[in-house]
Amino acid sequence: MSDSDISVRFGKRVKELRLRNKLSQGKLAKILDVHPTYISGIERGKRNMSLKNIEKLAKALNSNIKDLL
Repeated sequence: MSDSDISVRFGKRVKELRLRNKLSQGKLAKILDVHPTYISGIERGKRNMSLKNIEKLAKALNSNIKDLL
């Protein structure tokens, strides 16, 4: 399994949880204090997040890190 496969799966899961929480990419970006294009890149599997941002993301999505992975 390549890193891009992991990134794509992670991004799909982020999008799924974001939509379940009725958040736009812009709103989620504001909560995480990042640019909306960063969220888009994550969801498309083009960008990677630091562990610290993954922790903040899980909280913003009312989830836990395990659910993102």
